[in-house]
Parts: sequence; structure tokens; C-alpha cells
Amino acid sequence: MKQIIFATGNEGKMKEVREIMKDAGDYEIISMKEAGIKTDVEENGTSYSENALIKARAVREEAVRNGMTGFLVMSDDSGFEVDKLNKEPGIYSARYMGEDTSYDIKNAEILRRMEGVPWEDRTARFVCAIAMVGEDGREEVAEATFEGFCAYEIKGEYGFGYDPIFFVPEYGCNDAELLPEVKNSISHRAKALRMARDILADKFA
Repeated sequence: MKQIIFATGNEGKMKEVREIMKDAGDYEIISMKEAGIKTDVEENGTSYSENALIKARAVREEAVRNGMTGFLVMSDDSGFEVDKLNKEPGIYSARYMGEDTSYDIKNAEILRRMEGVPWEDRTARFVCAIAMVGEDGREEVAEATFEGFCAYEIKGEYGFGYDPIFFVPEYGCNDAELLPEVKNSISHRAKALRMARDILADKFA
């Protein structure tokens, strides 16, 4: 069975990825930790796709250095964009206000900056780019968006990150109020991973 090393240390993200990719074929999805890979990557790209590729390439190089074979690296870069805030925090979503700052604080600050902004001007989205780099260095990228609004308040107990302040109009609630199985069928990451799944079958089989 071929292994997919997913380049993240985020347990919530790994759970989502495994759920969405469970029917991806003859692959075992493992985390960097499970693969024994430790590498600090400076994500200095100017787009989600660039950052995802930078991370995937670095993990692939480390896996080869460690003597691993029969693997493929997948990495994502995702972010939350609020149009009224010039699409901030965007590609800096994880680093917004500092990487060690809790999302409770980040979310509260975004809502503070959006105080008084009418609903029609609160358009926002999540963006996700999934990079795939094969053992042989072959590269592919899939990118998708999840459109909605910046909510008026923090709500919901599911999800992570900016989910509690992202309003999903189709369901009339915040993203963090959606059951995981619902979110994992409509989110930016779900869409990008489904695209990646098709690319895997077509170009990496």
C-alpha cells in the first residue's frame, strides 16, 4: 500500500483529511509525525498554491533523505479571506496576530474590525490549495474556495480556526455549528481534496 504523507501537525486537519480521503484508493494517509519527519518550513510564497508546494517539496526531500520509498506527499495551505478587510488574513491566516495567538483572540479581533459593517459587505471565504509531490518529484496542485460571510458573532462547537466566525448561507448557520460530516462534504478543504483525489487516480496511479 502506498503512503500519503500529509504535511501537517494539526490533528483537527488530519482528522478531516482522513475522513474526506477515506475512499481515495490504495493509500494509507499518515502525518509527518507518524512518518518520523521533522522539518521547519518557511512558507514565504505569495499564494496558497506556492506555500502548499513549498511545504510539500520540503517534506518530500526529507522523506527521501530518510530513505523512505513508495510515498507521495500532500500539503495544504488554506486561509480565511474577508473582502472588507482587503482579504485579510488570507495567506497569513495561521500567523495572523502571531502563530501562538489563540483563535478565540483572532476571531474576536476580526469581528471587532468588522463592527458596523452591513451584511451585504461582509462577504468572505475560505480558500484551500492542495499540493501533491511524488517520490519522483512530480507535482500537481488543486485549489478550491468555500464562499460565505463574516458572521456577527462567534458561534459553534465544531471545527477549528476561523470556523466559528464564518457564516454558511446555504445552511443558515456558522461553519462551526455544522456537524463534521456536513462540513466535510462542502468545505474548501473537502472540495480541494476531492479534486486532489481525482488527480491522484489520473496522474499518480
